[in-house]
Amino acid sequence: MKSKLVILSLVLAGAAMTANGQTKEKYVAEKASDNIFVSVTGGISMVNSGKSEGKFGSPAPHITVSVGKWFTPVWGVRGQGGLWRANFDANNASGTFDQDGYPVSNEASYHKNVGQLRLDAMYNISNAIWGYNPDRLFNLSVFAGPGLTIAKTANGMVSYSEDGASWQRVPSDKIKGHAFVNGSVGLQGKFNINKYWDIDVEARGELASSYLGHLSTAKTVGGLYFGAGATYTFGGKKFVPYVSKVDVDALNEEINKYRRELEQAQTDLAAAKNAAATAQPEVKEVVKEVQVAGPRAIFFKIGSARLDDYGKVNIQLAAKILKANPDKKYKVAGYADKATGSASWNQKLSEKRAQVVYDALVAEGVDKDQLELVGFGGTENMFGKNMLNRVVILE
Repeated sequence: MKSKLVILSLVLAGAAMTANGQTKEKYVAEKASDNIFVSVTGGISMVNSGKSEGKFGSPAPHITVSVGKWFTPVWGVRGQGGLWRANFDANNASGTFDQDGYPVSNEASYHKNVGQLRLDAMYNISNAIWGYNPDRLFNLSVFAGPGLTIAKTANGMVSYSEDGASWQRVPSDKIKGHAFVNGSVGLQGKFNINKYWDIDVEARGELASSYLGHLSTAKTVGGLYFGAGATYTFGGKKFVPYVSKVDVDALNEEINKYRRELEQAQTDLAAAKNAAATAQPEVKEVVKEVQVAGPRAIFFKIGSARLDDYGKVNIQLAAKILKANPDKKYKVAGYADKATGSASWNQKLSEKRAQVVYDALVAEGVDKDQLELVGFGGTENMFGKNMLNRVVILE
């Protein structure tokens, strides 16, 4: 009977975990090396020089390479490098000359080769609203961040003589590249292909300090970027629940252990009955005692000493067994995860967890004299995973 109560307790806890897993939960990357990705994107860019009356130059190709990491299904960061060609128009402006050093008398078109470095914070809107779903086909994210635009100041750059009345072209070997601060914001759509691969589409708007030199009197340059590409996630996309739960494999092993003990007890009892039936008139009673400690594992969330509903179910079933065996004493031992928090904090936390279980058993009618209270602080992995150390063991 005792073993059946234990099995029932563990089955109820497993069923409750399964039901709760269907609700919206918080997930995180379990290791620092999880969810690191690399992306390659190609597309077109358009630039507005600020001197074209609101018109953009003709589309030009661009390519970007990104490396980043998702810390949670909602938040991530990436660094991006890109190369592209900026096509733009410039109207008449004082001091504006073409590449041969002649004054520009009407609108002219120019192009520049430009490099960029960006740092983007990424926010997954789909996961934030509907919860993490690794099988969702499409995810929408927004990103934004600062960057640097690297370019030579201007084609056909000129310098003026001391009298201010004449000019000369600066030799091409004297035109040096500079870094100009930019900022941008955009949207990214991801089509989930499998655990490792995504197909991406992106749109970005950017504003940068002007790198056009004398070709424009504007202080800023605007840009629009549209592209598509692919993302590869090293080791596959994977997140784990943030809240601590009983490991399913450990739970099944515990259930199977008590089943084996129950089957062995039934076998021994049947053998004893057969022996008694065939024995001589002098009959000796054979008793096989099965030592059962009740539901021995009561788990807690990280940093918490509060009982959840699963723990309360175990407490109630354990209390029935303890009250049915008043001559037996049990140790209420609290533990904490050594990998999280300081030694002093873990010691206090383990004692609080043990005290909570102790008080709950007494509230269910268990005699205080049956219970011994002890906290062991932070311990090394007893069951193979850090989260299984956040526990009170009743034995």
